[in-house]
Amino acid sequence: MAKIGLFFGSSTGNTENAAELIQKDLQQRGLEVDLFNVMADPVSKMQEYDCLVLGIPTWDIGELQEDWKNNWDELDSLQLAGKKAALFGQGDQRGYPATFQDCLGLLGNKLRERGAMLVGFTSTDGFEFDESLGVEDGKFMGLSLDDDNQRELTEGRVAAWVEQLVAEFNLAAQAG
Repeated sequence: MAKIGLFFGSSTGNTENAAELIQKDLQQRGLEVDLFNVMADPVSKMQEYDCLVLGIPTWDIGELQEDWKNNWDELDSLQLAGKKAALFGQGDQRGYPATFQDCLGLLGNKLRERGAMLVGFTSTDGFEFDESLGVEDGKFMGLSLDDDNQRELTEGRVAAWVEQLVAEFNLAAQAG
């Protein structure tokens, strides 16, 4: 059975909470998921998994969260060809509408440079923002969450996205 590597960085706990929720939803489907906090765990472990889920919040005005920033250059040495990567991000669409979910785009492009194939794109419907580096062809480059303004929607968004990921990772036959 394919194992999923779930990596996140979190300053306020919102991205960590979402990572744990995603892990729980995937595990309830019978899938194995190893959880890593990039603050303490090496990002090089990503190379050990064919399916990756990565959580990154957009901090301040389109800036990388500190744990990801500390590991950013190390990502350049990873070999991710043949791996599927799904991203999820936390952002504040009201406080930072011009940079909402920018880090989805920053991380997504970095992973593509390393050979990964991105999956898990989601609709921008239900969000109000001006622009984002995390939007490509009219969709977020992963799951967009805003626990500052729409916390009540997080569980439903995660559940729908996990179902999408199981299909896009081609794990439906393994899920129980």
